Amino acid sequence: MKKALAIVMIIALAIPAFAAGQKEATGTPAAPAATAAPAAAPAAAPAAAPAAAPIKIGATWPLGDITGKQGSMAAQQAVDEINAAGGLLGRKLELIVIDDELKADKGAAAIEKLVTVDNVDVLMGGMASGVALGQIPTMKKYGKVVISTGAASSTVENALGADANWYFHLHPWDYNQGASYVQGWDEIQKKYPAIKLVKLFLAYEEGAFGKASFDQTKILFGADGRYQIDGAPFKSAAQGGGDYSAVLEAAKQYRPDLFLWAGYDADALPLLEQSKAMKFSPGLYLGAPPGWPADFGKSPLANNVMLYGMWAPSINDISPVSKKFYDGFVAKYKVEPATYFAPLSYSAVYVFADAVKRAGSTDTAALITALKATNYASPLGQSITFSPSKVIPNQGIRNQKILQWQKGRQEVIWPFESATAQPVYPFPAW
Repeated sequence: MKKALAIVMIIALAIPAFAAGQKEATGTPAAPAATAAPAAAPAAAPAAAPAAAPIKIGATWPLGDITGKQGSMAAQQAVDEINAAGGLLGRKLELIVIDDELKADKGAAAIEKLVTVDNVDVLMGGMASGVALGQIPTMKKYGKVVISTGAASSTVENALGADANWYFHLHPWDYNQGASYVQGWDEIQKKYPAIKLVKLFLAYEEGAFGKASFDQTKILFGADGRYQIDGAPFKSAAQGGGDYSAVLEAAKQYRPDLFLWAGYDADALPLLEQSKAMKFSPGLYLGAPPGWPADFGKSPLANNVMLYGMWAPSINDISPVSKKFYDGFVAKYKVEPATYFAPLSYSAVYVFADAVKRAGSTDTAALITALKATNYASPLGQSITFSPSKVIPNQGIRNQKILQWQKGRQEVIWPFESATAQPVYPFPAW
């Protein structure tokens, strides 16, 4: 560059002398030469300031499952919204997602890569309890802040231990869920006397999630003898299963007032199809997967099926935060969020962003202190705060909602302050 500028200066200085020589050669007197000042070199353009390194969020979800797929989509939605508003601390957010494939070893390897290769500032995500159990040793090794959207089994909490100050658990534990369901059904039966529950049957997937759900159901519903509990396991379609005939036959023989199943979204329609084929129609038919198939409500089999969850699109009617999330998701992806893992994962990003702003840093100690003071009005229809659970110091949401598919729409039945419809009972005979 310097050589080029020197050549330009030489040429510029030579032009007046060349012009004077030309005039003398034609007989025209040359004008007296003025002493010319050397031409100044062009000022170099100021170097652009290097862009600040992004704040990196590392996340794992099962992308083949609706929960993980839409959870990651909603997290990216939140990242894009925050970046469009100027980012955090003068830096952009970057989301790095790895598919854990619902496998513990894949989930553990993902945490290792996110921390050591991608150098993320925070870890996020999760769904299956079995995967979380596999990830905990790696998480403990690095002590990176984790904002968990999954893992309902209390075996995960016990594996974490009381000193996991870096772990912030958004999702309710199984005993939190069970306690809220007991309260919900007690209040529903009191408000709607036609609904009477004595016998409950739980069909549960054979992994950590399903087994923990069954154990907690027996403890919480069977504690005072008001309810009779039975159940049996099945192999989830998400894990290569799909034949529910044995567990449905056991349920049919038991003749429950409430039949509920704990599995994954891949089990939802096959269970109904096989229930119909066997003419199994209990008074209440309820599913408790982490997420439902995106088009489940369009199936005629879905009508009046009940469900446990934390969110439904009908909450848009009573929560402007929910409507903002919902409208943004649909505008971005042209599909409706079909699982509460979408607003839950969206909330996880905003909980992190809020803590970074208040901490003024992504330093681990400062971030932990800021997260403990979280009070975020979420699209789930409730504010998220953290306080100690039975084991870990930072537990977020503690309750679920009882909902029902009515005419293709998830309606909130309980808690009554969030209700958008009354329950339809009994579940229709096939």
